[in-house]
Amino acid sequence: MTSMAAPSEGAVEAFKKALATAASVSAYAMLARGMARELLPDELRAAVHWGAAFVCSRFGAREKERHTIVIRRSVDKNQCHYDNASSQNDVFDAARTYLATKINPRTMSRLCLGRSLTTEPDGSSSSSTLLSMEHGGSITDHFDGVEFRWMFIEAGGDDGDRVKGGGEILELSYDAEQTDTALDKYVPFIMSTAEELRRQDRALKIFMNDYGYGSWQGINHHHPASFETLAMDPGLKQAVLDDLDRFLKRKEYYQRIGKAWKRGYLLYGPPGTGKSSLVAAMANYLRFNLYDLDLSSVHDNSSLQRLLIDMSNKSILVIEDIDCSFDTMSREDRKDHSLEDEEDGRDYRTGGERKITLSGLLNFIDGLWSTSGEERIMIFTTNYKDRLDPALLRPGRMDMHVYMGYCCWEAFRKLAWNYHLIDGHPLFPGIQELLAVVEVTPAEVSEMLLRSEDADVALQVLMEFLQERSGAVKEPEDKHDA
Repeated sequence: MTSMAAPSEGAVEAFKKALATAASVSAYAMLARGMARELLPDELRAAVHWGAAFVCSRFGAREKERHTIVIRRSVDKNQCHYDNASSQNDVFDAARTYLATKINPRTMSRLCLGRSLTTEPDGSSSSSTLLSMEHGGSITDHFDGVEFRWMFIEAGGDDGDRVKGGGEILELSYDAEQTDTALDKYVPFIMSTAEELRRQDRALKIFMNDYGYGSWQGINHHHPASFETLAMDPGLKQAVLDDLDRFLKRKEYYQRIGKAWKRGYLLYGPPGTGKSSLVAAMANYLRFNLYDLDLSSVHDNSSLQRLLIDMSNKSILVIEDIDCSFDTMSREDRKDHSLEDEEDGRDYRTGGERKITLSGLLNFIDGLWSTSGEERIMIFTTNYKDRLDPALLRPGRMDMHVYMGYCCWEAFRKLAWNYHLIDGHPLFPGIQELLAVVEVTPAEVSEMLLRSEDADVALQVLMEFLQERSGAVKEPEDKHDA
């Protein structure tokens, strides 16, 4: 048998030194532990223990468990138990729209550039150009303090075995302990964000009803009015904006209280005070399509119901000059006229067959038919609010009454900036004094400002117009000689 060689004296000495060092470290550790137990308060020792545990869990060798959600471009009944054989996955489209806002083209070496076409339920369409991840790309997103990682995978590639059924997919992965945040908060946030992005990008249309056909005909709506350019009292403008924002956020609230998700506005005031411009500004702000309803072209209540049912969600119904559209005078004021006409079924104003009635309109605004759509705005305009039936004006039908009055000082300043990009001028004090005593509409002020592209000339024209309206400028004496 072969014998083992005896360790050298150097190796023995090194072993003895290592053993002595380990003993010394152990002794010092025991001493430190005892001193810490005696000198450090319990709270501080607990904090140190928690910190050590956190470091170990954060940087330890054991990797956290990860969960993955697979989001396919299209889904079928065999994969996700859908009733239809194959359909487009809205979650996939929403995720790509959302992730387009997270892409940094300066740091990602490969990107896909595409154009998306979206068709609305009413038949209108809009398109938008967006960047997206190329197959195999990834993005890290942070939400509510949690890290989420996205990957874009093409079926049939290296991952073909796990992408059964084909098609492109997005994979969303996260720490397993964050599952509730992912499903209950992050995914709904993506859906709502994508919906808002699409709403802002879509092309707007304005629809008009055809006489006798009971259908809508639409054209593109390019009215440039916005709340930024709108000449009206700043406090009133902000009140309308706040009301619209509150309405958009209240879907669950309306469902909880059992009311249709709609809002009614009455815009009233003299002609030329900006009622139509406010309607256009509201449509542009909300990105809602407009439905301009001409009640004189509606044959009867049934036709009116069909028209209103055919409106899409996220839309604005507009009835201008509601006092002129049909008989909306107070019921007390028309008692003397109504009994005989109700009996023979004729319209006493025209002598012809009676068409729509106020009750038919009210049934859709606030009756059983009001639930046929959601997220709708209804706007009535009139020059004479006192001519309207009180039943039309009550909350639940016309929830917010907005008085569009004569041009005030702040409205003039907005017009001066819009037309001539000026916010100060030597004539401003005199114009301000005149506006305080002269009733002039924003439309009239706009017309004066349009008379010249030279701000000095335009303001002088406006000054003379206001002076004449106030009677400050006297006619020449020779005109009174007779």
